[in-house]
Amino acid sequence: MANLNKVMLIGNLTRDPELRVTPKGTAICQFSLAVNRKFKDESGGEREEVTYIDVEAWSKQGETIAKYCTKGRPLFVEGRLRLDQWEDKTTKEKRSRMKVVLENFQFLGTGRAEGGAPGAPGASEGGSEPRYAAPAPRSSAPKPSAPAAQENLDEDVPF
Repeated sequence: MANLNKVMLIGNLTRDPELRVTPKGTAICQFSLAVNRKFKDESGGEREEVTYIDVEAWSKQGETIAKYCTKGRPLFVEGRLRLDQWEDKTTKEKRSRMKVVLENFQFLGTGRAEGGAPGAPGASEGGSEPRYAAPAPRSSAPKPSAPAAQENLDEDVPF
């Protein structure tokens, strides 16, 4: 039987990211996202529900998030769920917490106006194309005429 553990979230950081380093030198960035859901209740009134989700980013991705993100910044996060379990030292009770381990992310918004650092990069981190990037500005340069465009057809073929 196939298994799938994939989470995709868009939300706002609830606090500034916390960056720590393991004894072996690997960076770990921990932060929390607030994801809002708007809906109508039985009486027809609009309501909003907020879910807070803990996220953990490792290595270069964690360093990048810690460097460019601050409280309130919108972020797209792609990752997997992980259940942490431990025993409370004082009460000896078993405890657990579900979190998202980040595999890919995308900065959203324009940066400074929405809580990000000025000059923050907008490219996707993690090796894949951006999914929620703003459209590229259109060039005002004139388009080539039809005969010239057909002459360059072979150059545009990717194989």
